[in-house]
Amino acid sequence: MGAELPNSLREWKDKVFTMPAAGFEAAALEAFRFQYQHNTLYGAYARAVGRTPENVQTFPDIPFLPISFFKTHRVTSGSFEPELIFESSGTTGMTNSRHYIKDRQLYVQSFMSAFHLFYGPVEQYCVLALLPSYLERQNSSLVLMADELIQRSGHPSSGFYLYDHAGLAQTLLQLESAQQPTLLLGVSFALLDFAEAHPMQLLHTIVMETGGMKGRREEWTREAVHDFLRQRLGTPAIHSEYGMTELLSQAYSKGNGIFYCPPWMRVHLREEDDPLQISSRSAGIINVTDLANINSCCFIATEDAGRMHPNGGFEITGRTDHSDLRGCSLMVS
Repeated sequence: MGAELPNSLREWKDKVFTMPAAGFEAAALEAFRFQYQHNTLYGAYARAVGRTPENVQTFPDIPFLPISFFKTHRVTSGSFEPELIFESSGTTGMTNSRHYIKDRQLYVQSFMSAFHLFYGPVEQYCVLALLPSYLERQNSSLVLMADELIQRSGHPSSGFYLYDHAGLAQTLLQLESAQQPTLLLGVSFALLDFAEAHPMQLLHTIVMETGGMKGRREEWTREAVHDFLRQRLGTPAIHSEYGMTELLSQAYSKGNGIFYCPPWMRVHLREEDDPLQISSRSAGIINVTDLANINSCCFIATEDAGRMHPNGGFEITGRTDHSDLRGCSLMVS
């Protein structure tokens, strides 16, 4: 089987974002063969764990690259000058992940297509972003996504907020009075701070948290965060976004912390003690396939623990106790 994508990148994008669910596994195998040859790191990792195009014939055979390699290596398919470099947040002394983006428009197309799929046209919303910790640093994929949503919404009140909680509260009350559909996108600690100081009744606003306490407040469980926000902001459900620096796509939850992927993204669980073994149980460690991430790596073994639901949804239940996965010792240099 050939290692070249049969179409141009534009045609790959058109294919991935419009393909039926039945085409996912064939497209994933196509992406594997391409990245095995053109992504030097991924190809070396696949060989180190005994997975090659000759013996990877079905989707469960595909190896998933440990996400920690984004902290130590340049994970790209081919050599290119990136249009963007996304960098993860982290505390002092931590090594941050770096994701080299060949095509900015591919990222935009991915998150805009997913947003439209789950929420409809962004033009119908006023978009308010409460992302202080992300705005205070450069190279955040979340800030780029929020900025694009704000610009495309076209609403005069759309915009970013740092610490002006009083101004945000006034804007929300005005939008509620006008019955304007609104998206309030915020990092968890900032939404908690806002809700604590400005309780209100939001009937026309989607409140969406993106995770992230990062030592700014004591750690709360997801249930505690959502319960507090629901009570203080008077909304029946708290929505969530599941994305990460190393991916180009996001999953969304419209309540209860249960996420769903767009058609070109899939979550599977692996066994905690064997990164190459797909879990047969409903609980395990999350592997993500993101077919939009063709210029980097489509197959990421995260460090998030999760649980699958019978209807195809998943939830995040925590983090693994260790970040180094067995079988990676050959790749530390």
